[in-house]
Amino acid sequence: MIKYWPSQQSIKLNNAIVELFLVTEKKFAYNLINNTKYYLYIDILDNKNKCILFKIILSEFKNFVLNLIEINVSQKQLNYLNNKIFIIFIQTTLMKFKLNTRYQKKNNKITIEFNNYFLVKELITYLIFGSAKININTFSFDPIYTPYKHVQILFENFIIQSANLIIKNIMGELGNSASIYTFLKEENKFNQLYTSNRSIILFLNNLKVQETINLYIYRTKSLYNEREQVWLISSRGIIAKYIPISNIEGLKTLNEVQAIFLFWLEIKDLMIPKLERVIIQIGKYIIYFIVNFLSNLILLLIRVVIFYLSK
Repeated sequence: MIKYWPSQQSIKLNNAIVELFLVTEKKFAYNLINNTKYYLYIDILDNKNKCILFKIILSEFKNFVLNLIEINVSQKQLNYLNNKIFIIFIQTTLMKFKLNTRYQKKNNKITIEFNNYFLVKELITYLIFGSAKININTFSFDPIYTPYKHVQILFENFIIQSANLIIKNIMGELGNSASIYTFLKEENKFNQLYTSNRSIILFLNNLKVQETINLYIYRTKSLYNEREQVWLISSRGIIAKYIPISNIEGLKTLNEVQAIFLFWLEIKDLMIPKLERVIIQIGKYIIYFIVNFLSNLILLLIRVVIFYLSK
C-alpha cells in the first residue's frame, strides 16, 4: 500500500515531518561511501566527518523549517525569498560546521551551485504547506497523491547536496591543494583515498572537468529528457537515481552552448529512428544478396565437382 504525504497543514503533516527527520537521521549510521559514478566534494571527508556534517545540516534545517512555520510565511513570500533564505541557511550551517574545527576564516561570499536547486523550494513547500501547494505540472503525479517516498528522496538529496556545497565553499576559501591538505591533516578529516597533496590535486581537477561536462551536457540532457538526478543514502552508501520532472523554467536559463546541444538532441531524436530503419532495410538487402550469392556459388561448386567426378 502506497503511503502518501499529507496534502495540507495539519497534525498529520507535523507527524510526517518528525518521522521524516528521524528516519533520515538513522540512515547516517550507514557507511556513507560514494557509490555513484560521480565525484562529490564530500568524498574528501572520512565517514565520521560526513556523518557529523549531515547531522549539523539536519539540525539547522529543522530550525530553519520551524522558523518559517513560526513566522507563518506564505507561499508567495517563500517563492520571493527562496534564494535569500537558502543562502542564509548555507551560511549558518557552514559556520556551525567550522565550529567543529580550528579553521575559523570567515567567507563573505557563498558559492551557490546546487545541481537541482529548484527542488529546494518544492521540498520546503511539502514540509510547510503540504502536497496540495505543489505545481501540478512539476512532477508526473497528482500532487494530492504524492508518495511519502518521493518527499524522502527530495529530503535526502537536499542534505547531500547541501553538504557538498558546504565542503566546496570551505575548499574555495582554502584556495589551493596545499592548504586543503594541511586543513584535513590537522583536523584528522581525511578520506584515506586523499592523504597526499598529489591525490588532492587530481581530485580537484576531476571535479572541475565533471562540473564543466555537467553544465553543458548532463544538465541539458536532464532538461531534455525531463528527469532529474538525485542523490540518496542507502545501505550501500550514497547512490544516484533519476526522478521524472518537468522544469520549464530551467529551459529559459540555457546559454548558447546548451541551446545548441539541446537542438542537436532534437535533431538526433528526429533523424536517428529514420536512419535506423534505412540502415536495417539496407542490411536486409545486403544479407539477402550475400545468402543468394553464396547459395549459387555452392551450387556451382557442387556441379563442377560432380562434373569432374563423372569423368
